[in-house]
Amino acid sequence: MTSQTTISATGPGDKAPAAPSDPTPSTGLRGHPWFTLITVAVGVMMVALDGTIVAIANPAIQKDLGASFADVQWITNGYFLALAVSLITAGKLGDRFGHRQTFLIGVSGFALASGAIGLSHSIAFVVTFRVLQGLFGALLMPAALGLLRATFPAEKLNMAIGLWGMVIGASTAGGPILGGVLVEHVNWQSVFFINVPVGAIALILGLLILRDHRAENVPRSFDILGIVLLSGAMFCLVWALIKAPAWGWGAGTTWAFLAASVLGFALFAFWEQRVKEPLIPLGLFRSVPLSAGVVLMVLMAIAFMGGLFFVTFYLQNVHGMSPIDAGLHLLPLTGMMIVGSPLAGAAITKLGPRIPLAGGMAATAIAMYGMSTLESDTGSAVMSIWFALLGLGLAPVMVGATEVIVGNAPMELSGVAGGLQQAAMQIGGSLGTAVLGAVMASRVDSDLADNWADAGLPKLTQPQLDATAEAVQVGVAPVAPGTPAAVAAKITQVAHDTFISGMSLACLVAAGVAVVAVFVALLTKRGENAEAGAGAAHI
Repeated sequence: MTSQTTISATGPGDKAPAAPSDPTPSTGLRGHPWFTLITVAVGVMMVALDGTIVAIANPAIQKDLGASFADVQWITNGYFLALAVSLITAGKLGDRFGHRQTFLIGVSGFALASGAIGLSHSIAFVVTFRVLQGLFGALLMPAALGLLRATFPAEKLNMAIGLWGMVIGASTAGGPILGGVLVEHVNWQSVFFINVPVGAIALILGLLILRDHRAENVPRSFDILGIVLLSGAMFCLVWALIKAPAWGWGAGTTWAFLAASVLGFALFAFWEQRVKEPLIPLGLFRSVPLSAGVVLMVLMAIAFMGGLFFVTFYLQNVHGMSPIDAGLHLLPLTGMMIVGSPLAGAAITKLGPRIPLAGGMAATAIAMYGMSTLESDTGSAVMSIWFALLGLGLAPVMVGATEVIVGNAPMELSGVAGGLQQAAMQIGGSLGTAVLGAVMASRVDSDLADNWADAGLPKLTQPQLDATAEAVQVGVAPVAPGTPAAVAAKITQVAHDTFISGMSLACLVAAGVAVVAVFVALLTKRGENAEAGAGAAHI
């Protein structure tokens, strides 16, 4: 059976899909666009903050609960897997049952799961509730975009998404600072307890302000097999990327999961062309701008997440900064994202997305090249220049790519489009960390032995060399207790020089990815369907 869902190809002559069934102008709090933006921003802030704040708490959790290193990895991996696998399905739930309902459920569940983690006394419970956090976060994020799309008219949507992106950028970058303060001056549980009052505020605001918008021609059935196939394919892909550094990129297990992922996606595509109401109508990707927006989000996340992953190790392990100090040194990045996101929204509204997106990725490429020149003694002023340029480059991409994806999708698929946007970012971040991590490991493996010998240090056995390389990959100098000061200084110099060599190569690869993204950005254009959002909304 062929699909009956009609997809706009966003051509100039195409008609926009049916507007929401409740287009009455809002005259009070309920459905007010700017109050709606504030409400979803509070909920999104909670999820974005949690993506980075927990990393600071992991060492304290490990010590307090007696967890192994693998257990602590699951605190992050369990959350990430649940989030990445569920995003598109969660977006579909929002399209079917209403984004207001899924947002409120997501906010409530995320806050309750956070409180449960703070009350947990075993690592098993922490990981279990982190998975639940990921599932509820997946409900919340696409619903937030769906609500913005349904509430704001086309001429205001870019500005709204710009402010939404500003909140995500500030929360993501501010996580290590807030996490460091809470862990250092309160306890690790406070990192999770803080979500409870934030979630309560978002819930109250949501009940008072959010309005239920539903497109008239939204699908009425669920593509259960499509959900299973897509979720399985996503799981295999993300799991392979997470475990590849430990298993090895050439390992049979890594390739088995990657092959299973490819097979899953192929079966999903085959099925989606035959089911009456598919999870993701593949005709959606006939829109070149939408497809380019998804690819652009992946490439941006590879460059950004992958590069930033090593910068945190550089600041803390090479420069010896505390987590709080490292977070403060990233304020130029955060600040430029905060300032740049609404400005990018205004520029995209005036010029369209193509020029701001291409310019943003070009600035990102230059910033990543600049970060490849950092040395162990580089001063804060020089670092700040490159961090600020990176934030300035990312702002229009976060805003523009999101608008291109959501704005080029029909209204009845706005939740799926929001899920695509978030899933693309999660997959890109995972790819960036995995691929650039492999680049780092390769450079360290090739340089460490020679650098060690050139420094006149005692020759290492192969097991000792492997253990040393593992430490150097995160910028740690493996100096044993009681090592003479002169020898310790040589080991530290070799470790830092080798790490910086690997980080430099990784940043150059990230810069190359950003250059490719410049050309992808040229394929984007403003969403022709955006005017279906809420032209009647009163702003």
